[in-house]
Amino acid sequence: MPINLSNIAKSKKIKYFLISFVDLFGVLRSKLVPAQAIKEMQKNGAGFAGFAAWLDMSPADSDMFAVPDPNSLIQLPWNKEVGWLASDLWMNGKPVEASPRVMLKKQIKLLSNEGYTMKSGVECEYFLISPDGSSIADTRDTQSKPCYDQSALMRQYDLIKEICDCMITMGWNPYQNDHEDANGQFEMNWDYTDCLTTADRHTFFKFMVKSIAEKHGLRATFMPKPFEQLTGNGCHAHISLWDKKKNKFLDKNDKLGLSKLAYNFLGGVIKNAGSLSAFFNPTLNSYRRINAPPTKSGATWSPSSISYTGNNRTHMIRVPDPGRFELRLMDGSANPYLLQAGVLAAGINGIRKKVNPGKPLFCNMYADHKKYPNLPKLPNTLEDSLEMLNLNTVMKNAFGKDVLNSYIKLKKSEIQSFKLKEKFDKLKPITHWERSNTLDC
Repeated sequence: MPINLSNIAKSKKIKYFLISFVDLFGVLRSKLVPAQAIKEMQKNGAGFAGFAAWLDMSPADSDMFAVPDPNSLIQLPWNKEVGWLASDLWMNGKPVEASPRVMLKKQIKLLSNEGYTMKSGVECEYFLISPDGSSIADTRDTQSKPCYDQSALMRQYDLIKEICDCMITMGWNPYQNDHEDANGQFEMNWDYTDCLTTADRHTFFKFMVKSIAEKHGLRATFMPKPFEQLTGNGCHAHISLWDKKKNKFLDKNDKLGLSKLAYNFLGGVIKNAGSLSAFFNPTLNSYRRINAPPTKSGATWSPSSISYTGNNRTHMIRVPDPGRFELRLMDGSANPYLLQAGVLAAGINGIRKKVNPGKPLFCNMYADHKKYPNLPKLPNTLEDSLEMLNLNTVMKNAFGKDVLNSYIKLKKSEIQSFKLKEKFDKLKPITHWERSNTLDC
């Protein structure tokens, strides 16, 4: 039976719904709708002016409508009067092709035509900082190697506990929380699931962490590199393909535990990694994390070359266990839907073209990169990644030329806005523009 949001509102005592969508820049947009109006909204959607968001529209365009997906409903654990809904954008009776959630669902459908579903999990790193964004929140968190520091973790116990309790309440099955490699940095892990649900939860997680941090008088940021001397915020993704209950990436007879299908999918990701950086590392600040000098802790934990390996964190792709791989390229500013959609588009191409990823490299890539001078490098700037995306026919075929042109056009306008005021140099301090425009990504 179809889910009736009006009946759910009554049974769960929800008074308001946040009907939300994410634009091309990953900004979460919403309207707050009283429960008495949700029946109409579920049928026809909530109206928005597309020009008011990052969607490459004009004031002359018709209204677009965010049609909520009732399966995405999350009742806010910290404010049960409110229910959050992820939505798909429609205009003139058709899906908006440049809507990130629509872009992801298109790739999911293409993968289903191949007979598979993609399951994924994400590792969202974030900093707890002062309300003005100038420093980390905990002035006692000063160790040069603060990763897993129990004392610093427990000083934020009340906040971390509240976020984790929320995930338990929502049925996400969180399983660990830790202090990460930078002072003031944390990561919280929950179970993997189908990639659409993961994208919805990723979107909500960022909203939840920011909201609860504010409740505790702090600020949370997923900015890729908020402090130049500290490790940046990654958003590693774990990927596998399934046929019902069978993991099709698993081959116990293989050295890394991966099937031929997995290697082809992996090959597609490797082949398109430079272009995908425009989705996975979508801000100017992202490129302070990639190809960055060593941090206070001694390592950036981020990739610079396009390579894969076994259980080794110095490469772009790591195979930590049989039957899955971890893509370590993404950062905290990545759009949750474009993250999953980009992986799918590249992986589907890899399957169809039977792309060979080459042999894995079993080395410390941070120390031995000079031994592999012909190994492809990741783009060094956002402009470089956008140029690679612009020339990539695989991505154009996957998402449509017009959609990619819109994304590239909007991103270039952002770069131009920056250049009018600042100059990007990853060896110099983070600019005021970066902080103003990326702290709340």
